Amino acid sequence: MVDISSKISASARIVSSADLSNLNSTQIIQPPLNNETLPKNHLAIIKNDDELTDTKETERQWATDAQIFEYGSAANPDMKPIPVFVHPAVLHENGATRIIPFDISETLDIDYPCTSPNLMASFVRITVGDDIETHAPDATSQAFYIIRGSGTTTITKGNPNDEGNHIEKEETISWNTGDMFCVPVTRTKMIHTCSSAESFGGAAIYWIHDEPLMNYLGVTPNVKKFNPTLYKKSDMLAHVEEIRHKTGDCHKKNRLGVLLGNAKCAQTKTLSHTLWSLLNSIPGETVQRPHRHNSVALDLCVSAKPGVYTLMGKEINSEGDIIDPIRCDWAAGTVFVTPPGWWHSHHNGSDDVAWVLPIQDAGLFTHQRTLDIRFVDDELKLHHAGRIRGSAFNITNNAYIKMVKQTKQQMAIDEAKNVKLITAPKRSATDTFDIKRKIIKTSV
Repeated sequence: MVDISSKISASARIVSSADLSNLNSTQIIQPPLNNETLPKNHLAIIKNDDELTDTKETERQWATDAQIFEYGSAANPDMKPIPVFVHPAVLHENGATRIIPFDISETLDIDYPCTSPNLMASFVRITVGDDIETHAPDATSQAFYIIRGSGTTTITKGNPNDEGNHIEKEETISWNTGDMFCVPVTRTKMIHTCSSAESFGGAAIYWIHDEPLMNYLGVTPNVKKFNPTLYKKSDMLAHVEEIRHKTGDCHKKNRLGVLLGNAKCAQTKTLSHTLWSLLNSIPGETVQRPHRHNSVALDLCVSAKPGVYTLMGKEINSEGDIIDPIRCDWAAGTVFVTPPGWWHSHHNGSDDVAWVLPIQDAGLFTHQRTLDIRFVDDELKLHHAGRIRGSAFNITNNAYIKMVKQTKQQMAIDEAKNVKLITAPKRSATDTFDIKRKIIKTSV
């Protein structure tokens, strides 16, 4: 809190707002002494020798948008929910070269294009021999997964500035079906060219970026938080095979997949500081039991035979089954939305492995320690033991207490490091026996 008495000069004239009409005759009030406070009505006008400031109009303007709500009725505001919508593969399987946005902003009552409040997803179709530009200059992260086809992508360098420097460094990569790449904030356009496609006469790309989040915050990113990163299909599948031959908790939960991380996101182990992605497989004739998380999932079905589907719902019963679920059938190349906080389970009734690639805004949630991913059997075990936890974050109350103690201990150590050994000035030989070494505390 600012001590107003230290900010008012001896020549300041503090006038009650009730006495504005008698300004010239208003009594001069001396600055308050010690801890005395000023009456509220004496803060309207402050007059110095050559300056007059009327705060009433500014205060009126500042108060225009102020709203005050009763907590119980406003803590969970009435907002449009995230729907279970589908972006079908047929959209990118025919037609001309184009971008096919998965824009549900009207449903969400959001005034800029988006698929979820933080992310925008689109299909990009490129007929063989053709090319197309994508441009999301205000996105901090863009992810591109190759659904089908082969080709190249170039980051253009843009026009030079006054110093002759280009906005971006021109770079080109080649890609094939199943590859994925992620780029940081890129001011210039990206050009995608299709050289061949195994079906449907053209390539298809699943493109997601976080420009809606930037629009909501009203900001423009200007720092590249990571380098362009390429994930080859062969490398991802090799890691899946490596996991397949190991034992661990993932097998207990019927999870066999790989998280796609970035060296610049070492703590969160995510695709970028906002994006998260997993290449997940569901073996034939198996069920992945329900789980939930606070992020919105925009799930791409990479491959699946008939009989593969996801069940979603807000509640589970005592057996861990979803109550009144919504069923979403998988089809290769199709994207569906999984709402935040909803329990969802994956079911493979076919005889072949099914693959799914969810992309989420969970990079941000993980950093905030709010992703809160939970698996149903873990929660049922706690519930049957008479416990309900508030967070799935992996730390106990005792660990918190220990952390506080360690913090205090570290503070004591740091304080001790500020103690320096200082020798008193040298004395004459006759006073040698009086020389003392003094320890005093100093700030470093």
